[in-house]
Amino acid sequence: MNTQSVIKPGLGVEKIKADFPILAREVYGKPLTFLDTAASAQKPRAVIEAETALYEGYYANIHRGVYKFSQDATEAYEANRETVRTFINAEKARECIFVRGATEGINLVAQTWGRANVGKGDAIILSYMEHHSNIVPWQMLAEEKGAAIKVIPMFDDGSLDMETYKSLLSDRTKIVAVGHISNAIGVMNPVKEIARLAHEAGAVILIDGCQAAPHLKVDVRDIDADFYAFSAHKAYGPTGIGVIYGREKLLDAMPPWQGGGDMISTVTFEKTTYNDLPHKFEAGTPNIAGGIAMKVALDYITSLGHANIVAHEHELLEYATRELSAFNSLKIIGTAPEKGAIISFTMQHAHPHDIGTILDRQGIAVRAGHHCAQPVMDRFGIPGTVRASFGIYNDKTDVDRLVAGLKKVVDIFG
Repeated sequence: MNTQSVIKPGLGVEKIKADFPILAREVYGKPLTFLDTAASAQKPRAVIEAETALYEGYYANIHRGVYKFSQDATEAYEANRETVRTFINAEKARECIFVRGATEGINLVAQTWGRANVGKGDAIILSYMEHHSNIVPWQMLAEEKGAAIKVIPMFDDGSLDMETYKSLLSDRTKIVAVGHISNAIGVMNPVKEIARLAHEAGAVILIDGCQAAPHLKVDVRDIDADFYAFSAHKAYGPTGIGVIYGREKLLDAMPPWQGGGDMISTVTFEKTTYNDLPHKFEAGTPNIAGGIAMKVALDYITSLGHANIVAHEHELLEYATRELSAFNSLKIIGTAPEKGAIISFTMQHAHPHDIGTILDRQGIAVRAGHHCAQPVMDRFGIPGTVRASFGIYNDKTDVDRLVAGLKKVVDIFG
């Protein structure tokens, strides 16, 4: 096998690996081969140190204190908002709302914009490839309001049936909610075209960008997204913090979701007035350390260069696809031409969980199951898949180890 690195000039894989302390670990006496970035990415040392520096050096609650630690922590936390604005090319930093993660961001939109704008007989359009977090909140809203859920079907290669999507749109369509890249099968959706068609029908669009933001240069204005959600932990940052971007005019018109803390302007027992954006949607003490460390993670991605990351991960995906396709007993699920760095597959005679367990004993971490996307599995008539997902710290050596591990699966199960 060819084990030459696929990293392009300016993106040195060995240096990147060295930036991630956990990648030096062994598992069952084998080098760690981490292929589960789609679930949650590992963290570079700089991100880990950013959290430690806060807690050891200047921790205090933010936005309210007049003393130095509070002011320093506030400044460091709020600096992330401008970083996020630049990272996704939002027009204004106040359009970037900090939430616990993409799941909370989607729920926020469903419970605020959705409750105010979706009524009986209206339609919400989703796709078959959505993560449960972009299905269940809309089902809850539809049940409450008497609205209908309509679903864009998929072709056998995992791509969306855009002609059927067009036919689902009507003047009763209020919102279209789709993933940018499928977490389950890696297929990349034409979100700019999906947004254009939604707007022509008078609907707004929410995009789940969890699998895109760490890997592509996201431009919410070019996409013409009304809402865009992503989580820090999939972008080499900490858990417990993410972003829901929204157009300023939509966010201004939306009622608050949770009450307390910085989301207020004045409070009396007779009446409460609410804070301006973005704080109107940020009730309570936030994940201060997470916000500070998230900025470091996004800066780290930016420093590597999005074009370098895309080229690296695409070439790695092509190599892995060729190598895995050589197994007669292996079937890749999701073969559309436009994909993120995710390969989802099944093998004859072997359950995904058994495959995952065998690979684990070789030090190879993959995800096995339905990946919180059960409708995808139902569409292909399978209980689940094995998913290998790649990040900036992976190279061909990791693919070669995966291939060697799968040969052991074949030896056991045939």
